[in-house]
Amino acid sequence: MLAVIFGRPGCPFCVRAKELAEQLSEARDDFNFRYIDIHEEGITKADMEKTIGKPVETVPQIFVDQTHIGGFTEFDEHVRANELMPATQR
Repeated sequence: MLAVIFGRPGCPFCVRAKELAEQLSEARDDFNFRYIDIHEEGITKADMEKTIGKPVETVPQIFVDQTHIGGFTEFDEHVRANELMPATQR
C-alpha cells in the first residue's frame, strides 16, 4: 500500500497526515508513503484539481494506492475503517 500526501509547510493537518503515515509505515511492512511539498515542487491547487477532478480548497490532499482519499480527516477515517493501525497503537 502506498500513500501520497500533497502538503505544504506550516500546515498543521499536513503535519498530522505525515505523522500518521509515519506511524503506519513503522507498524506495517506493507505500507509506504511519499510526502510531496507542493510549494517546493511548484504544484498548484489547479494542478491538483486536474488530477482529482474536483475543486481543491485545502491541503493535504491524500491518495492511497492512486485513489483520492481526501484530506487528513478522511485519511484518518480510512485508516480506522480499514483497521490499518494495530489495535495497540490506536
